[in-house]
Amino acid sequence: MSKISAAFLGLGVMGFPMAGHLSLAGHAVTVYNRTAAKANGWIAEYDGDMADTPREAVREVDIACLCLGNDDDVRGVVYGDEGVLAGLAPGGVLIDHTTASAGLARELADRAAAQGVHFLDAPVSGGQIGAENGTLTIMVGGDAEVFARAEPVLSAYARAVTLMGPAGAGQLTKMVNQICIAGLLQGLSEGLGFAERAGLDANRVVEVISKGAAQSWQMENRSRGMLEDRFEFGFAVDWMRKDLAICLEEARRNGARLPVAALVDQFYAEIQARGGGRWDTSSLIRLLRDDGP
Repeated sequence: MSKISAAFLGLGVMGFPMAGHLSLAGHAVTVYNRTAAKANGWIAEYDGDMADTPREAVREVDIACLCLGNDDDVRGVVYGDEGVLAGLAPGGVLIDHTTASAGLARELADRAAAQGVHFLDAPVSGGQIGAENGTLTIMVGGDAEVFARAEPVLSAYARAVTLMGPAGAGQLTKMVNQICIAGLLQGLSEGLGFAERAGLDANRVVEVISKGAAQSWQMENRSRGMLEDRFEFGFAVDWMRKDLAICLEEARRNGARLPVAALVDQFYAEIQARGGGRWDTSSLIRLLRDDGP
């Protein structure tokens, strides 16, 4: 892979290791984070530079990557006199890894094009572990030629990078991902709760059924924690509710029916009300244990 200059903006639990993989791959990386301490921590661990503003971070880079919290966070970093679009040169590529709305992706694509900048929406799946191991799945929306230019760079922290369609298609695919996960986790919670109530060895049940049609990533990676009632890790309920809100809003727009996703969203709201907003999404089983007879 040819080496490029890149900026990475947003050094949370995902962005920090993702930017690190870019550096380890030999790319010249400049990082920016609203909390400078995180950028300083990244510089202490990896080769690269840090910038005080988004505009400064993206000057003279080929590709600028974002990994932020929500639509408003992205707008706050991209727009304005000190934003990304004020500093990224024509011909540069702006890649947004934030799980955000498809409407924002189309908006950014239009605003970037007006300044001669290319845009890809590229949300990721695989969680913190995937980011740390460089094994994320990235679903991308945008132009095929721009995707071909960016794919080798994205492969520094992903095992699968796939173009799904025009701008917004990456975010729509991530919505499908989150809808499926919500249903899987509720089903897994109910199954494990049933096994416990039935007096079965639930760990042994998982060992058996994980070899058959019920197998899933969630079963393989979350069932043990669920059975041990451990949830202080992983993908937070607060984040999942943000994602499900995006899914439900898009469903209202396009007419899709999401009865299970809407129900699970309310279960997560109950977990938040009990103080579990930072628990892993597998904490759905806690409601079944607490509310049972």
